[in-house]
Amino acid sequence: MQKGGESKKLRKAQSQRMPGIEEKMDPKPIALKPQPSKKLNGKIALITGGDSGIGRAVALLFAQEGADVAISYLSEQTDADEVKRLIEEGIGRRCFLIAGDIRKERQCQKIVTNTIKEFGKLDILVNNAATQTEQKSITNITDEQLYETFETNIFSMFRITKFALPHLKKNSCIINTTSVTAYRGSPSLIDYSATKGAILTLQEALLII
Repeated sequence: MQKGGESKKLRKAQSQRMPGIEEKMDPKPIALKPQPSKKLNGKIALITGGDSGIGRAVALLFAQEGADVAISYLSEQTDADEVKRLIEEGIGRRCFLIAGDIRKERQCQKIVTNTIKEFGKLDILVNNAATQTEQKSITNITDEQLYETFETNIFSMFRITKFALPHLKKNSCIINTTSVTAYRGSPSLIDYSATKGAILTLQEALLII
């Protein structure tokens, strides 16, 4: 059988003088596609902004590690459907989609409530969703943009965490995505940088709870 052949290959004795040459190894080590260790078997993860970018990567990796995943997104249905397909058809885990504007408090509560209804529990919360709009000067940042940036990046994170906390048990975790701009700022992303700095402080405060 093929599996037996692979097992014999893996057990094949090999030796090289130091430093070893990877090219001479048989079989070759897998560098780009490490085998999942299934550390998240049985876990439920909620990821905001899970339809694309960092959020999508986290959703897929968590699923590969054995977690079922709920992802929230604004309105990017095509992207969200693709993540669901990759997780359910490609990995074999469950993926629950929740669309809506997380700038609204009711939507923040709905995200958590619907995740609990779908999966029965919550183990991992990843506050990842964010928005940014570059401006050449602080004088170009309107109140509308300022509110949108803070409501999306920090208000939603605060609210979703507040609604999720009662459902998180011992050994659960909250992961909040920040940015290098929190440490060094950005002249074209002043409002965004401010929200990312606020996330750092929120994280420190949560650690004290």
